Amino acid sequence: MKTNRLGKSELYVSEIGLGTMSLGTDRDKAVSLIHDALDNGVNFIDTADLYDFGLNEEIVGEALKGRRDSVVLATKAGNHWEEGKDGWFWDPSKQHIKNAIKNSLRRLKTDYLDLLQLHGGTIEDPIDETIEAFEELKEEGLIREYGISSIRPNVIREFVKRSSIASVMMQYSILDRRPEEEILDLLHDNSISVIARGPLAKGMLSDRYEEKVKEDGFLDYSKFDVLETAKQLSALKGDSRNLTQTSLRYALAHPAVATVIPGASKSEQLLANLTAQNAPDLTPDEVRQIREASRANKYEKHR
Repeated sequence: MKTNRLGKSELYVSEIGLGTMSLGTDRDKAVSLIHDALDNGVNFIDTADLYDFGLNEEIVGEALKGRRDSVVLATKAGNHWEEGKDGWFWDPSKQHIKNAIKNSLRRLKTDYLDLLQLHGGTIEDPIDETIEAFEELKEEGLIREYGISSIRPNVIREFVKRSSIASVMMQYSILDRRPEEEILDLLHDNSISVIARGPLAKGMLSDRYEEKVKEDGFLDYSKFDVLETAKQLSALKGDSRNLTQTSLRYALAHPAVATVIPGASKSEQLLANLTAQNAPDLTPDEVRQIREASRANKYEKHR
């Protein structure tokens, strides 16, 4: 599979990665799915300490036994929880992040992370303290690079100005084009890569869109709007791609995007997503047609 450089780092990630949030808690099934991904060219695996309160990291660690060196492994921190206790709270403090990484390393059965990401954030956070934690972890050799997972333009701008992040993870798809107006060009101009999550919009941009569409639609799309847009996109794709492939290649069309991480809970979903690696890139005219068939929605609530 094609790989792309993550920011200015020495990390090269497969253009289609695997987001593990929807893996579930069946260990054997989840480990088998991760192995299927690795066997089909995926080298980028993304998890988080909050997913199933650490169990997801444990499963990923188990799946990577004997294969760790061939994987770019990413996790996230910032949501403070304690084993055996209910609930969690936001904590971007230096102390929490440095403690959280040690627990993640233990669960992932590794002595370093390729990428550690702040799992959220607001403009009121102690951003300099958070950055200091990441920089110290790099110096200590516990992480190779760091980034943030955020959809807040104002937060992203602060990290661009004040840190050496390699990446920003954000929701980006044909149904969620919010990053296009404010963020994608900014990151590309600063050699910071995008990790695009949700490129299939919970399956509503896949070939199974009719069964996946939700009653409440998606962002500013009603259920009817989603169905009509998906139908238009299906008509545009021609014979060279199916809708799943078109949707993934759309997110990859912007030069800021290094990898897309569609989730999968079943092997057939995973393998359907991975066929996009062999689908042709979108032409500029195809990108234009897709944008005409969808909405240039904007960030409003989340700033």
